[in-house]
Amino acid sequence: MTSLTEVPGEPSSAVTGPGGSLSDQLDGAHVAVVGLGRTGRAVVDALATLGARIHVFDSRESSLEMLQTPVASTTVADAEATAAALAQSPARLLIVSPGVPATGPVLRGAAAAGIETWSEVELAWRIQQDSARPHVPWLTLTGTDGKTTTVSMLSAILEAHGLTAPAVGNIGTPVIEAVLAGSADALAVELSSFQLHTTRTLAPLASACLNLAADHLDWHGGLEAYAQDKARVYSRTRLAAVYNLADAATEDMVHRADVVEGCRAVGFTLATPGLGQVGMVEDLLVDRAFHAERRSSGIELATTADLAHLAPGGRAENLPAHLLADALAAAALARAAGADPEAVAAGLRAYSPGAHRIVTVAEAGGVTWVDDSKATNPHSAEAALTSLPQGTGVWICGGDTKGAHFFDLVRTARPHLRGVVVVGKDQRDILAALEQEAPGLPVTRVGDGTAEQVSTAAVEAAGAMARSGDTVMLAPACASWDQFTSYAQRGDLFAAAAQAYAAGHEDRAGGVSGPADAPGVQEQP
Repeated sequence: MTSLTEVPGEPSSAVTGPGGSLSDQLDGAHVAVVGLGRTGRAVVDALATLGARIHVFDSRESSLEMLQTPVASTTVADAEATAAALAQSPARLLIVSPGVPATGPVLRGAAAAGIETWSEVELAWRIQQDSARPHVPWLTLTGTDGKTTTVSMLSAILEAHGLTAPAVGNIGTPVIEAVLAGSADALAVELSSFQLHTTRTLAPLASACLNLAADHLDWHGGLEAYAQDKARVYSRTRLAAVYNLADAATEDMVHRADVVEGCRAVGFTLATPGLGQVGMVEDLLVDRAFHAERRSSGIELATTADLAHLAPGGRAENLPAHLLADALAAAALARAAGADPEAVAAGLRAYSPGAHRIVTVAEAGGVTWVDDSKATNPHSAEAALTSLPQGTGVWICGGDTKGAHFFDLVRTARPHLRGVVVVGKDQRDILAALEQEAPGLPVTRVGDGTAEQVSTAAVEAAGAMARSGDTVMLAPACASWDQFTSYAQRGDLFAAAAQAYAAGHEDRAGGVSGPADAPGVQEQP
């Protein structure tokens, strides 16, 4: 292993040791599994095939009732009780759900008891290395925002190249399911910081960190710990470590990474790419990293027209910058895996965005309605709002702030906004940011009510502000749990309300100017 600045590698496993197959080493071994969601159940099934004696823990009796695989023991307990029970158990290996916090009692207790901890991703990697197909490449990526979009683009490009390459990991499909199926030619793997925290030996063909912004700090215990876990995506990378030239933190991660000798640093940029980079030349996505003639020229991979279906209103000129950056990162990873330029363009054209990720849900009277309910933190909301032409955005925001601050977001987004509609329980923090950073901007507050009532009221208020040529964008910058069951429900109700509103205003030549021209905060029951 090598790095630009030497860092220590991972310690050797105290569980499996140096010799024998994984099945030999885990056969009869006591292994604990904490968390029995889809991933946890897949882990239990995999461990059973390896002959392990499995001890499962979950806080919900209903989760244990869904378990069909025979296990050595089951325990229903909260985090504190689970930690205590683990310490008294015969288990020397723990496979942990991504939801178990790094600073919580379970992981702290396991460490104190000398219990080695793996993620499901770590177990999946070790199983593959012990399989008949150990050389199937993993292409891994992380980042605060854009992970699911990028990994889905990557999968689409690889499929266009003729490979079976499912998008797995934090996107929803456990990696271990794909590994056990044994049919993939490559794996496009989305990794959260939670998963990376307990991943030890993974050696991807290529890896990327898209960006870094404050998020999940309560889980990790602070920004430094969060960044350290994100940086683990580059460890042991064999061919290409892809980073964001616009985010110095990701470049620093690459410089510090313990990678395989010969691994190259590949930057992606919205500017003209230099040697060893992928970037933009006018409306062209261009590769100067993997192209054989890269020292003297680049090669076209795609155009912005190939991504137009992702832009509000389907217009390439409205393509959000962060989606273009995601496409460049996906292209770089795919090129590392051997995808040809034609496959990049075809894959990007074929890619369909996930629900609630900058999806146009209605158009009428010259107004476009966009659902970006997945924008659950200020960083992702900023990326969406700043893609809009200046003065044309009506922003619906608010919810459970999770302790986030909004001053930087409002300051940056202000030139792009015509008005703001604020919903949710934590309005005070957003309103304070609007008052300080956007004085005079029309703002409407929506009061409490059912999820349906809040959505309808927000849409009515936004519609009153909007004018022909505007975009009404739901980009909450907050979690949904205060008034909705999930960001998906929030987005679905917004879409339904927007479609109903648009249907009732199809003949309108432009928006109503009254509230949009009236500065200050307006109340909406």
